[in-house]
Amino acid sequence: MEIDAYTLLAYAVVWTIFYFFLSHYIAELSRKRWTTWVQSEDSNDVLMEALEVVVNEIEDRMHDKLESFQSSFFGSLGAASKKLDDATGASTIKALTRDNPMMGFVAEYMMKRGNLGSLMGENSPETGVKQPQKGDKLGLK
Repeated sequence: MEIDAYTLLAYAVVWTIFYFFLSHYIAELSRKRWTTWVQSEDSNDVLMEALEVVVNEIEDRMHDKLESFQSSFFGSLGAASKKLDDATGASTIKALTRDNPMMGFVAEYMMKRGNLGSLMGENSPETGVKQPQKGDKLGLK
């Protein structure tokens, strides 16, 4: 039995069309079945179990990043506080006058008198919140 070129070409076209529609039909059935399963209650446990490793890795990395941020943040605050103490000399003066309360009182008074009280973290009673002035021209001068 001999097959000529036209018959062979016809078979190829028919099988190509059949395979194309069959593969799309199977893919569509597969997609529908998958989405139905994912939306069902049974999939929640399976998906969470499969993704548990990823979630744990993300939690570990976020925990590590938070710890490094905390250490760098509080370290920089400590360094800034030390620089402020060194600039004002408050820590040195407090250490020197710890045993003598009268001398500590005099030193604190002198620091306040020299306007160093605000650097020590104390608010002076003269400091207040300034209220903006209200005008009739709505910002036009």
